[in-house]
Amino acid sequence: MDYSYDREVGQCIRAVREQRGLTQEQLAARLQTRGCDITRSALAKIEAGQRHIYLFELRVLREILGVSYEKLLP
Repeated sequence: MDYSYDREVGQCIRAVREQRGLTQEQLAARLQTRGCDITRSALAKIEAGQRHIYLFELRVLREILGVSYEKLLP
């Protein structure tokens, strides 16, 4: 299976997170307070393209980071 798109999505998420000055731990904590059961480790895997992201998680990420879907999807 080709995970190149997962890696690209992860890179977009990482870039926006870093632009917002958030660590993985901080972003994971914000996700958890919004009902997403994502640990820092899971977020690191998403950013590395080693874990798929669910649509609900993507929606909450978009809300927390204050960006459009276009910023998170290549």
